[in-house]
Amino acid sequence: MAERYQLIDHTADILVRTTGRDMNEAFENAAYALFDTMCDASSVEPLTVKKVECEAGDLGQLLVDWLSRLLFLCDVDDMLFSEFEVKIIGTKLTARIKGEAMDAEKHQLKTDVKAITYHMLEVDEGKNSVQVLFDI
Repeated sequence: MAERYQLIDHTADILVRTTGRDMNEAFENAAYALFDTMCDASSVEPLTVKKVECEAGDLGQLLVDWLSRLLFLCDVDDMLFSEFEVKIIGTKLTARIKGEAMDAEKHQLKTDVKAITYHMLEVDEGKNSVQVLFDI
């Protein structure tokens, strides 16, 4: 499998850049990067399916809302996710996400992400890439 995301040097937080065949895949890879920052995402089995919908004024806001919603679901439902099927039409996103209940031993928990930030946020539709900073 091709590299899903790239870590960019940052002094205090975690900055990631993702690309894809289209913006759907770039957003999927950003979600994977979020969970791979928090745990070994490859160890998360797709046992439970949830649906997510977001709508925003622009793609940058949509990316922050999307990742913030995933972080919220992780915290509230005590779940981790590893598979993402995103469909973006305009500035509306619908997705199916798959994961399982958090298990500290199985998932090798790493870094606690507190929030998704706007600092250094980039969305490049021409290159199907996004850059986002995770506040840790």
